[in-house]
Amino acid sequence: MARPTPLSGFPEWLPDGRVVEQHVLDTLRRTFELHGFAGIETRAVEPLDQLLRKGETSKEVYVLRRLQEEGQADASPDRGEKQLGLHFDLTVPFARYVLENAGRLAFPFKRYQIQKVWRGERPQDGRFREFVQADIDVVGAGELPYHYEVELPLVMAEALGALGDVGVPEVRILVNNRKVAEGFYRGLGLEDVEGVLRQVDKLDKIGPDAVAELLQAEQGATPEQAKACLELAAISGEDVGVVERVRALAASYAAGTELLETGLGELAALIEAAARRAPGVVVADLKIARGLDYYTGSVYETVLVGHEQLGSICSGGRYDTLASDGKNTYPGVGLSIGVSRLVSRLLSAGLVAATRGVPTAVLVAVSDEEHRTQSDAVATALRARGVPADVAPTAAKFGKQIKVADRRGIPFVWFPAGPGAEGEPAADALAGQVKDIRSGEQVDAHADSWAPPAEDLHPRVVPAVAAG
Repeated sequence: MARPTPLSGFPEWLPDGRVVEQHVLDTLRRTFELHGFAGIETRAVEPLDQLLRKGETSKEVYVLRRLQEEGQADASPDRGEKQLGLHFDLTVPFARYVLENAGRLAFPFKRYQIQKVWRGERPQDGRFREFVQADIDVVGAGELPYHYEVELPLVMAEALGALGDVGVPEVRILVNNRKVAEGFYRGLGLEDVEGVLRQVDKLDKIGPDAVAELLQAEQGATPEQAKACLELAAISGEDVGVVERVRALAASYAAGTELLETGLGELAALIEAAARRAPGVVVADLKIARGLDYYTGSVYETVLVGHEQLGSICSGGRYDTLASDGKNTYPGVGLSIGVSRLVSRLLSAGLVAATRGVPTAVLVAVSDEEHRTQSDAVATALRARGVPADVAPTAAKFGKQIKVADRRGIPFVWFPAGPGAEGEPAADALAGQVKDIRSGEQVDAHADSWAPPAEDLHPRVVPAVAAG
């Protein structure tokens, strides 16, 4: 078989990287559950028309179909069966899940969901075609109190903050409100609000001059209107002074509207409440737009302090009409972490590392193949007590078996007690000696009582400096 060609955009971590990913997932899951979020999982596919109805472009959706249909008639796209696509996020599937199960859910319904998603993007650093997302959302029936727009970003900040002990930098959650943007743009006379939002969302990628050109060329903005949009996007701050700056800007362009005032009131409430509960975590940033159509209120993006150039690792917002069956509406607010993006950033930037890539804490050596059953018995006794153990693959010289453990990152090697003088089995098959191959220390031990230090029992994720 020829050597396979790697597929870009489909990350596969080495064992050490997988340990880091699992630690991130376990930490997020634990924090979400502490705040009362229930875990769910939805199917990987949704009807194509549902995936495309809320702002995603068709070029980013992977379609699911069989390579070979059963018959010629089945190959027709008009068979009546819905076309299916792989979900590109977890919000659209969650909205469908809520509608299908509304009669069996207790509202407000708080859920977390950790799954893979697929998106046909151009692969680049930190952007993948297949990746793991971790979402939290709370959905109400008919209405959802505004305080959840404060709670959700703070829960996510706490979850990411819990990774600080392994070297993950502090996070800042940048917030805006779609009502502010929409009210301001309409006050300027720009009716294609979604188009303007999509262009403003490109600011960090292409810069203000290019965004101004796009606003004029594609949204029909005048140079003055484009200038006003960029001035709004330039406003940021940690306190409610931001609100007054927006009001002053709107007054200078005669762009004040009732919708703008509603959004500013909500934004001020979010900033004030977040400042009381977690000072310095939430920062207003009026350039945060979020390009998807379904956001209707607060919108969020999250950056790592000191690594802002890595871009947003977590985003989300308020949506009022995404989940609706025509009679009932289920408004919600949620945030999503791109776990694969975060893990790739942590590894490529050398911020974290795993103490080892295998779960094994001790390798049980084999004196010779005739006595392998003794080594197996030692490993069985250790595992019964929760000590991850493996048995050496071959009965090579002990020096070579130690090298096997060293290459795998296994910290301890167990040497079973040898046979008696006449070659009879050892008096106690579970006795022996164990060696810490890092320090060279070797002590007598028994498989019914010995255990490695707590920090060596399982692989740990630590700051990269500590791992070295």
